[in-house]
Amino acid sequence: MSTAAVPLRIDIVSDVACPWCAVGLASLERAIAKLGGDVTIDLHFQPFELNPQMAREGEAIGEHLARKYGMTAEQLEQSQAALRARGAEVGVVFGERERIRNTFDAHRLLHWAGTLGGDRQLVLKRALLQAYFTDGADVSDPEVLVRVAAASGLDADEARAILAGDRHADDVRREERRWLDLGIRSVPAVVIEQRHLVSGGQPVEVFEQALRQIAGAKRAAQS
Repeated sequence: MSTAAVPLRIDIVSDVACPWCAVGLASLERAIAKLGGDVTIDLHFQPFELNPQMAREGEAIGEHLARKYGMTAEQLEQSQAALRARGAEVGVVFGERERIRNTFDAHRLLHWAGTLGGDRQLVLKRALLQAYFTDGADVSDPEVLVRVAAASGLDADEARAILAGDRHADDVRREERRWLDLGIRSVPAVVIEQRHLVSGGQPVEVFEQALRQIAGAKRAAQS
């Protein structure tokens, strides 16, 4: 007798400018694929800005990491090498990036995509991460954001209109505050069923184990 799939809600609190968020999402998606038909996933991306005060012109990545984390050039290279290796394990390609960018407008578009249903938000999130980390694009530039939105199947004119005004700005700020109030201080933060937290860009096996355990517990509770 076949067993019905267990529905799981997953909230991913993350930033477009967070490299470990790219690794974490790719790992999570691979873990979900391993579960096959055992679960159905209701996925939501929640906003978090690593650098909410970042200026429009951004900041050189080396200067930024040295100032924020006290990293030397050698430490930065070691960190980047480790990141590239972890990314390669899950299919994330890290290209050359010269500057850290402001991501507030990207979050506004992600919020909009989330209101449209289906997998639109996931498709846009993937595209934004690729634009920033693989292609080195300026994801604070409205024209770049419009192009990425259009390539993700969203309406370019609507995206441009959103970016020209302040639509969804309050929504993003409200959600950012909500997750901060819930204690989220670092990302990625993967919250399963609104109660189980998996922090960081974990390996596929960690996400798979967590999902199986939570799905199993939910199935047992419902039987």
